[in-house]
Amino acid sequence: MSETDRLGRLLTVWSALPQAAQLSDAAFAREMAQVWTASDYAAQTCLRWPDLLLESYRNGALEKPLVPGRMSRQLTETLQSVESEDALLTALRQFRRRQMLRIIWRDITRKAALEETLEDLSELADICIRQSLDRLMGWAVQQWGTPRDKAGKAQAMVVLGMGKLGARELNLSSDIDLIFTFPSHGETDARRPLSNEQFFTRVGRQLINVLGRQTEDGFVFRVDMRLRPFGEAGPLALSFGAMETYYASQAREWERYAMIKARPITGEGAYQAQLLGILRPFVYRRYIDFGAIDAIRDMKRRIQAEMHHRGMDANIKLGRGGIREIEFIGQAFQLVYGGRDRDMQIRPILLVLQQLQHKQLMAPETVGQLARAYGFLRLTENRLQAWKDEQTHLLPTDEEGRSRVASSMGFGSWEAFLEQLDEHRAVVEQQFSQVFSDVSDEQHVLEKAWLIPDEQLAANLLAEAGFGRAEEAIEQLQAFWQSAASRTLSETARQKLNRLMPRLLEDVARVEAPELTLERLLDLLQSIVRRTAYLDLLLENPQVLEQLVRLGSESRWVISRLVRYPVLLDELLDPRRLYAPLRREELDEELDAMLARIDPHDLEQQMERLRQFAAGNRLRTAAADITGAIPLMVVSDYLTEIAESVLAHVLRLAWDYLVERHGCPGEVQGTGFAVLGYGKLGGLELGYGSDLDLVFLHADYSQSAVTGGPRSVANDVFYARLGQRMVHLLNTRTPSGILYEVDMRLRPNGESGLLVTSLKGFETYQLNRAWTWEHQALVRARMVAGDETLAGRVVQVRTDVLRQDRKAEKLREEVCQMREKMRASLDKSDAENFDLKQGKGGITDIEFMVQYAVLRWAREVPALTAWTDNIRLLETLVEAGLIPATLGESLVLTYQRFRDIYHHLTLQEQAGMIGREKLQEERQMVQEAWQQIMMNGD
Repeated sequence: MSETDRLGRLLTVWSALPQAAQLSDAAFAREMAQVWTASDYAAQTCLRWPDLLLESYRNGALEKPLVPGRMSRQLTETLQSVESEDALLTALRQFRRRQMLRIIWRDITRKAALEETLEDLSELADICIRQSLDRLMGWAVQQWGTPRDKAGKAQAMVVLGMGKLGARELNLSSDIDLIFTFPSHGETDARRPLSNEQFFTRVGRQLINVLGRQTEDGFVFRVDMRLRPFGEAGPLALSFGAMETYYASQAREWERYAMIKARPITGEGAYQAQLLGILRPFVYRRYIDFGAIDAIRDMKRRIQAEMHHRGMDANIKLGRGGIREIEFIGQAFQLVYGGRDRDMQIRPILLVLQQLQHKQLMAPETVGQLARAYGFLRLTENRLQAWKDEQTHLLPTDEEGRSRVASSMGFGSWEAFLEQLDEHRAVVEQQFSQVFSDVSDEQHVLEKAWLIPDEQLAANLLAEAGFGRAEEAIEQLQAFWQSAASRTLSETARQKLNRLMPRLLEDVARVEAPELTLERLLDLLQSIVRRTAYLDLLLENPQVLEQLVRLGSESRWVISRLVRYPVLLDELLDPRRLYAPLRREELDEELDAMLARIDPHDLEQQMERLRQFAAGNRLRTAAADITGAIPLMVVSDYLTEIAESVLAHVLRLAWDYLVERHGCPGEVQGTGFAVLGYGKLGGLELGYGSDLDLVFLHADYSQSAVTGGPRSVANDVFYARLGQRMVHLLNTRTPSGILYEVDMRLRPNGESGLLVTSLKGFETYQLNRAWTWEHQALVRARMVAGDETLAGRVVQVRTDVLRQDRKAEKLREEVCQMREKMRASLDKSDAENFDLKQGKGGITDIEFMVQYAVLRWAREVPALTAWTDNIRLLETLVEAGLIPATLGESLVLTYQRFRDIYHHLTLQEQAGMIGREKLQEERQMVQEAWQQIMMNGD
């Protein structure tokens, strides 16, 4: 029977019904013909229950979308008089029939966008599950008692929606994938109690029956429980504890993929949050996890093989360029990055694609193409399933079916539809291939060199590749092979390593010192080789391997940081970001985002994120420094700003913690707290391994001042604890190391003094009791974090101290004595080497000359108290005519050169020593300047 004949026959039957006369509107008749042509299910529903169509027409249900919550209220009204399970089955199916007719009608007539259709179908499933479970639980409690945990707290079942239901992307005739779980073991409070597992298993079976059983009224939703732990062999309902044990120890890789979309549909909010907290670590690793790509790649291979075996290559869901490939693309990125980025822990695939564009992980054009393809494929899927209300993803092979699908999709012919479909599928297939490209089968020319079956052949291959001392490289590789880390590798890790090493050797062969670089990189591999996630990262991202080799050839410091903190390998993923360190505002934004994703009470994770942030940004600075992307002066600026951002956030975390417990201190505005940075931090000259010299101050208040919270303490106690917590956050060693070494010895009275000093007490000490060397230190002191309302007062105290009237001879004598004392204890120079920092004519001599000059002339030249860095202080001394311009310029250039060399010695993890024959002219000039400024008087 042709489609025209079928439709004509249906309309003839309809015209004989009394309701037809009441629906004689011509426009409506055209809509009805359009819908019935595309959906035999809709046509048969209208013919069997014509009053349903009449009612839907009259109340406008077919014309406009439902307002949020309306469908749920309609079901509540429908089930109001239901008092038995049989009555519940009937009422649900009648309700589903009404909603499906409305949804299909609006979908086919294009009155509803695809998003509305998917949302309505998902909402229909949600409310049917919730309200059915509510009634079943009520009846079950009457029969078997209330399930309770061991503490007597009532328990409820949490139903997890998986797959498209979990993402609220349900299609027209989809199964619903569910998992049943409950919080705790226990038993019901009946005279003959059931265990909680027995209780919820019975309720779960009833729910499956209510939703999925086929009756004369049809079904509500087919229920699939195979995604639960242990599949069909597993318990129907599991406790949260059993779920946690299973996913922590026995779940398979594909279950991570499935769990991405898991969404609690029932249960109290606290229970839902608890369950998601249990599942999240299983789905999203804390590190960037490129192993997920290999797992999904393997899953896709199996699906493709099954599709080919079944002859189902035309399946728009599982076939080439189908819906599943788009989902795989998005969810692969989620599994890779989601552990470090909570923004990626979302369910709907279109939102995932938007995030990929926002985070520059995928080009806007590509995201647009995939989104359009997804919309087209999902719309096609709905058209296929609307025909018989059957779960199918196969394109029709008969002419009538093809014509029907093409017409319902808005095309004049099957060929036109197929052309558009193939274009979308080609885009998806191409993008999928790019994301999941697999080079594991490539034969690499250096594979034999890595496996070393023949040492001479291996040496020849390495020499041809570019190793000047190939035998030395062979020895390094053999030592690595024989190391404990290599001998105990799993088979999976060994296979990954065997794929990685030939590529690494090829990249290493291109650098200037390949043997030295290989030695460094093998040290790194020793630390990560048993953690296959890092091997996956290097295998899946050739640019990361390239950047790693480049940095390893230039800096031992970079590699040693990666050895200690392999998580920093993630920073190599984006060269644009790697070689463009962030400035202060950007640093604050990044750290705000990192900390915002953490429970404010999770101190361990706060400290981990702070350390990862600081280490990652120091690595970026080093990378830009090594490659010459930024000059020396900017290197110190970047490193200083990283520390400032960290200190500001550490202060905020410590403040929030104490205020929550004790309330805000009384008699002060804002926090009333200031962090002073001394030394290299204060002088904007921080290096890669610099400590932080800090002094903590608090505002002035009366001795009786207390905090305003319920657990009130004296202000002094509050601020002491604030300082202690800051030091704890900075100094404590975690798996990611120490954030910064903190030196508090410059506070008033040194180690014997209070950790936090009042501003008035600090002023009194500096004016009356401080030593000259403490005033020297104050030259490079500035406020680096804290309450801005204190900033002016802090600056004034520092200015008043530095501008004191001093006797030049006494000052010169004390500064020179301190310098000699330091040199005697710290100078490591010997007959062959010169200590660049403490040696005679080195960095510290320049710093002491500047400090002396500031203390000597600040009273006459107030501009000298405006700066804390040596370069601008030297420039100010020249501008004021206090030292000759040629001498000032020479000191500036020499100081910059010394620091540049010192920085790069640090990057090579070498002591700050140079050969005696180096920089002789510069050192001599510094000694002559010392003689002129410090020894010859005014």
